[in-house]
Amino acid sequence: MLVKTFGSAVYGIEAITITIEVNISGGKPAYFIVGLPDNAVRESMQRVEAALQTNNLRMPRQKIVVNMAPADIRKEGSAYDLTIATAILASSGQMGGDNLDKYLIMGELSLDGSLQPIKGALPIAIQARKDGFKGFILPKQNAREAAIVNDLDVYGVETIKQVVDFFNGNITLSTEVVNTREDFFNSMAQFDSDFSEVRGQENIKRALEIAAAGGHNVILIGPPGAGKTMLARRLPSILPPLSLYESLETTKIHSVAGKLSAADALVTVRPFRSPHHTISDVALVGGGSNPQPGEISLAHNGVLFLDELPEFKRSALEVMRQPLEERKVTISRAKFSVDYPSSFVLVASMNPCPCGYFNHPDRQCVCPPGAVQKYLSKVSGPLLDRIDLHVEVTPVNFTELASDRLAEKSACIRERVIQARDIQLQRFGKKPDLYANAQMSPQMVRDICKISDAGQTLLKKAMEKLGLSARAYDRILKVSRTIADLAGSEDIELEHLAEAIQFRSLDRDGWGG
Repeated sequence: MLVKTFGSAVYGIEAITITIEVNISGGKPAYFIVGLPDNAVRESMQRVEAALQTNNLRMPRQKIVVNMAPADIRKEGSAYDLTIATAILASSGQMGGDNLDKYLIMGELSLDGSLQPIKGALPIAIQARKDGFKGFILPKQNAREAAIVNDLDVYGVETIKQVVDFFNGNITLSTEVVNTREDFFNSMAQFDSDFSEVRGQENIKRALEIAAAGGHNVILIGPPGAGKTMLARRLPSILPPLSLYESLETTKIHSVAGKLSAADALVTVRPFRSPHHTISDVALVGGGSNPQPGEISLAHNGVLFLDELPEFKRSALEVMRQPLEERKVTISRAKFSVDYPSSFVLVASMNPCPCGYFNHPDRQCVCPPGAVQKYLSKVSGPLLDRIDLHVEVTPVNFTELASDRLAEKSACIRERVIQARDIQLQRFGKKPDLYANAQMSPQMVRDICKISDAGQTLLKKAMEKLGLSARAYDRILKVSRTIADLAGSEDIELEHLAEAIQFRSLDRDGWGG
């Protein structure tokens, strides 16, 4: 008897519906799975057989052929266990199969028949709704994640026995209900840290406010213990809140990577990813034999923090150059390619030299001649050119550290950032993919970031003295535009331009010279 059930395959952050066809016929007992399955799918028959036997169900001792269509798309992972098991049970007459075509079924089986969570439940649920399925049956751990999709009944189950009883009409499964907007708005401003806890460092806070307002990349250079990491970790608290669309887009990426817990339905705060400097190229940008999103995609719509930047492998840093410009990464394989979005604010930190005390106001650098330049050269010029703000972080003195005066709260800074972003949204209103000054194209920079003759003279002198590239020229204008937006100014004034130029620390004489 031929029976069809439906599952799904995830490519990038999108899903494709997969039809599982099972035919049980006479002959010598044997199991065949066709349709480009990987090893995890091939091994599913052993898991299915053990799970059925444990739950007093029968694995047919006949020839079983499982076809996974479309047959030219590679099927990966263990999430098809439940799909295959239900088709076998319906084909062998142990389970009713009248309504199987109305449900999309996914789940990994344990040997005792319980279900393990799957990856990509959200994009699968979105595709299930598009394809007109009535419901989605999946492991309980993924139910909240899938339930944020409306107009789709989501059933979270714990064992295969529940699925069998449901299709046999013995039990009624309850649908998982998530109030998406309520969950989103209740937790969109929950942060563990605040800028009010930072003593001193007002100039660094100003730089991070500019970075947040315009979506600019920033590098913090300073001695050990000056507060670089502490300041970077507070940047998400002043970024504008995620829109519902951004939240869904970010959740899809984390869902595909299997990073959502059973209690999570949505990613409601901007991600903050801080990979260790030993990270590989593939782990950073994504890829692998079965492509998965990397850290730069997990940081989409949030912050990627690279602590101790020169300690990262040069090859890992260089592969970030194109995603920083295009705000997406393409993973290509022989038969397919997938795109992962990667629009993030890059925050990097580094010591100025191997000992950490070059340009320190109180302590003397003990590095040998040439060591500073050698250390700084670990970070390539093209990568530094893509970083808009170079900020020197100086140690906080005792008086500021011991002060009881609370600094400005993140919420106050965030209000100014939101106001500046609102100005930018109005400016880019007809271009939905643009929402921050850092994303402007060179032609838009020419049209929008106009400066006076005095500004042109100042910028010309800076270009000649610092030896800046054309990309650095554009980035200075973008930062100037953001500073003007924070000030509520329609035009880029001379002081806005001067402030933007002084954020090119690594281009100045005295750094590694």
